[in-house]
Amino acid sequence: MEVPRLEAGYRPIHDRIHDFGEVEQTLNTHDRKMQASRCMDCGVPFCHWACPLGNKAPEWNDALCKGEWELAYRLLNATNDFPEFTGRVCPALCEKACVLNLTDHAPVTNRENEAAITEAAWREKYIKPQTYRRNGKKVAVIGAGPAGLTAANRLNQMGYLVTVFDKNEAAGGLLRYGIPNFKLNKNIIDRRIRLLEEEGIEFRYNTSIDYTKLAEGFELLENGELADGKQESTNAKTFDAIVISTGTPQARDLNIPGRSLKGVHLALELLSQQNRVLEGIEFSKEERITCKGKDVLVIGGGDTGSDCIGTAHRQGCKNVTQIEIMPRPTEGPDDPQNPWPAYPRILKTTSSHEEGCTRRWNINSLEFLGKDGKLTGVKVQPIEWQPNPKGGRPLMVEAGDPEIIKCEICFLAMGFLKPEQPQMPKNVFICGDAQSGASLVVRAMASGKETARKVHELLDK
Repeated sequence: MEVPRLEAGYRPIHDRIHDFGEVEQTLNTHDRKMQASRCMDCGVPFCHWACPLGNKAPEWNDALCKGEWELAYRLLNATNDFPEFTGRVCPALCEKACVLNLTDHAPVTNRENEAAITEAAWREKYIKPQTYRRNGKKVAVIGAGPAGLTAANRLNQMGYLVTVFDKNEAAGGLLRYGIPNFKLNKNIIDRRIRLLEEEGIEFRYNTSIDYTKLAEGFELLENGELADGKQESTNAKTFDAIVISTGTPQARDLNIPGRSLKGVHLALELLSQQNRVLEGIEFSKEERITCKGKDVLVIGGGDTGSDCIGTAHRQGCKNVTQIEIMPRPTEGPDDPQNPWPAYPRILKTTSSHEEGCTRRWNINSLEFLGKDGKLTGVKVQPIEWQPNPKGGRPLMVEAGDPEIIKCEICFLAMGFLKPEQPQMPKNVFICGDAQSGASLVVRAMASGKETARKVHELLDK
């Protein structure tokens, strides 16, 4: 309480909107240790109650403030397989549950501390490939997102031979294809994947597997093909267990008139393509999604919508408007509906919002408008939400006249649909967003940890 909270902050707007480099800056070593020293002996530390991974922030903050960087990393890595990811993209549930957040709304900078500890570990080579004794059993992981990577890492450390299959050309899932480089540079993912490969995990890319057939009695072979387990002619070896971590691939669409107009896209169409462009993959002029010189509309008020805003600015858009069908959140810092230590649903202003954006709430989209097959605007209407006399979901009622928001390109960032999974054999496990529906990276990683434990519980007999 004697040291004020100090955040590293972002690069200047006039500088960062011209590239896709990470926007967040770092503190010097002295200031970072001082920030770690703010973690107090608070009696009951609610930070690891709030963290899905159970990170023990008081322990590694204590090591960090004493300059014991390697110990800090060992304590952090014991619960968090990939702290370089969460240290960049986690909404820091732990900070909202910090006792200092209750007392003066200035929690310990856990997320930034986490990133700094991990970067120091890489820089000082505290992180080195390890060799694990093998138990002779094999596990397949379908999907190389944060849940699948965590499950694969844990199972590999337990001695299983792990093969990870992914439909894309590289590992990372949403980390690689959904989160922009200005939040998470993809070199950070590549660095970790190289380590996992050196430790014995095999990755097979550009491999799509219809895992639903596993529920019908099919078996997954080592080459990634599916075969009827009843066929005696099948000589290829199968896996002892399979982990399905394919995420939530189906985005929520907006099926209103004009949806087929050129210029209306799902958010991930923009984000995944832009990330691939930065990797050197080329697209034709017809395929390329660009906001250069255009009025941009983003429908959806969450993090994915924010990522579209930042990407649009870096592509050279004319302006950006973001609309949300739900009411404007409270300004904070407290949320009466979710009091401490629960995560507050308060207004969030991201680095992308700071770069320039008109934000509106309680707006319903009625129709996409166009000319010659191309989008020219979206017809919208202000609405209000009123209590439902029968209970349940509030009722949406009109609260103003329809209007037109001019735009040449529109991105739908309204979340993802929870996959419906069939009943699987006992040696097939579903984890991450594929199990729970769209959630946070940190929750996907926690699910991967738990799934690895369940696999081991089944096979270690």
